[in-house]
Amino acid sequence: MIDEKYAGAAELAVGAVGAIKRTGIRVVALRDRYAKLLMPIEGNVNHVGMMYAGSLFTLGEIAGGAIHMVSFDVTRLVPIVKEVQIRFRRPAMTDVTMEVELSEEEASRIQTEALEKGKADYVLNLELEDASGEVVSIVGGTWQVRTMPKGMQFPPSADQSG
Repeated sequence: MIDEKYAGAAELAVGAVGAIKRTGIRVVALRDRYAKLLMPIEGNVNHVGMMYAGSLFTLGEIAGGAIHMVSFDVTRLVPIVKEVQIRFRRPAMTDVTMEVELSEEEASRIQTEALEKGKADYVLNLELEDASGEVVSIVGGTWQVRTMPKGMQFPPSADQSG
């Protein structure tokens, strides 16, 4: 379920980058410091009938942007990814979901550090699950929150999203 106050964030999370939007990814749930997204199997099948590795990677990588929208001051801070690794455990033959969550304490620490120092790193470790709850991929990495560059517009204009 998407908390009403995050309805706009849900649309922006999957629509701000054209390449992500074209995957058909959907926001399933957004609430304070929590996001759940779904990558549909339809449109994301590779040459041997399983979910395309790039689609799984995209689902893991978008975690930093999704959690950013519900954890930090989006008018002052922007997310970037520094490093991401993915381990493919088994073929994904169905829709795949990803859940990401930060504690209130961790979100506060990250935001405070970013506002004081201009940036703050944080680590996410995620499991991507198929429709039966089987872990198909494990994603880990470092994301960063930075102060918004001067002149940057948020939300981005339509011509920036492709």
